[in-house]
Amino acid sequence: MSSSNDQHICLRMKEESGYIVSAAAPPIYETAPFFFNSYDHYSEAANDEKTHYVYSRGKNPTVQIVEEMLAGLEGGEACKCFASGMAAVSAALMCSLAAGDHVILVGHIYETTVSLIKYLTKFNISYTIVHSTSISSVAGALKPQTRVILMESPTSFTFDIVNIPEVAELAKSKGIRTIIDNSWATPLFLKPLEYGVDIVVHSASKYLGGHNDLVAGAVISSQHIMDRIYEEEYELIGGSLGPFEAWLLIRGLRTLPLRMDAHQKNGLAAARFLSEHPAVAKVNHPGLPSHPQHELASTQFKGYSGLFSFELKDSGYEEIRQMVNKLQLIRIGVSWGSAESQIISPNYGYNQQDLKKQHMPESLIRLAVGHEPAELLIQDLNNALS
Repeated sequence: MSSSNDQHICLRMKEESGYIVSAAAPPIYETAPFFFNSYDHYSEAANDEKTHYVYSRGKNPTVQIVEEMLAGLEGGEACKCFASGMAAVSAALMCSLAAGDHVILVGHIYETTVSLIKYLTKFNISYTIVHSTSISSVAGALKPQTRVILMESPTSFTFDIVNIPEVAELAKSKGIRTIIDNSWATPLFLKPLEYGVDIVVHSASKYLGGHNDLVAGAVISSQHIMDRIYEEEYELIGGSLGPFEAWLLIRGLRTLPLRMDAHQKNGLAAARFLSEHPAVAKVNHPGLPSHPQHELASTQFKGYSGLFSFELKDSGYEEIRQMVNKLQLIRIGVSWGSAESQIISPNYGYNQQDLKKQHMPESLIRLAVGHEPAELLIQDLNNALS
């Protein structure tokens, strides 16, 4: 699983002015403005809000602590935290695009992110969705105006693996920026910046927070890119993270190695069970040898989280509905990454045509395995499948 260095960074809190370093837990600086002892001091701070505490929309000590932790975990030079994962994705994209630019989406991307890309077409930004994750398919989608390649690995719902080094190398050869959502693996299991990716984004509401009580996002990159994001997309649009939410995220990061170990063990146990069940046609978990890209996954990931999908045999919406409604321990919910196991399907009973366009089977179910005892989770799944 994660290295001891990862765990050290996860728990570290830097000694700097403004931190109460004797506290076992960091303080919550729940303030909007900061006061100054003199107007000279204020004038100096207002001239450089990136390094001074002036107003919490720009910089806050509690938020700064978690940003430094996340930058260290990802191996990036800087991080900015946002009020949601979508705010983070929006900032990364808007920082990287201008009118007339083209975006390539690799594989199945989170549907709200796709909706954001479609929204940006009103500003004369075009896009191409490449349903295959092969490098030849990505290369075939390139246009002279392509400026961004957006990835998730594994991909949303289908859990295909992107060859991140190949895509990053292709992008750099063309002067194209790469953005990847690393929420599934977390920095403990994957560090995309080491493979040449330009920007990493997170829905920190998921594994990084880990308790189903936080909505947050993060962007990690080079200092140059993060300075640009701070000055424009962060300060001007105003989607900054609040200090209390930052404190919750710090709490989550302090137990991240332990929690991810539990997610990995329980997730693999549930995936192995489902792969042998007669009612299940296919299990999409990159940690299983049966996954068509298992070898590629094993070279890129240091571990696997607890989120994967499976397909029922000869089933559609009605069979999915009946199976999910029989579950007692596993809850129905759209998020993932917490102690509670959650389940959902992209099949809502009225969107079969959309599923066909997205190349997703009607029998697909996504399972986020939590921290309940594996044997109880398996028993719950077995009862529902029966």
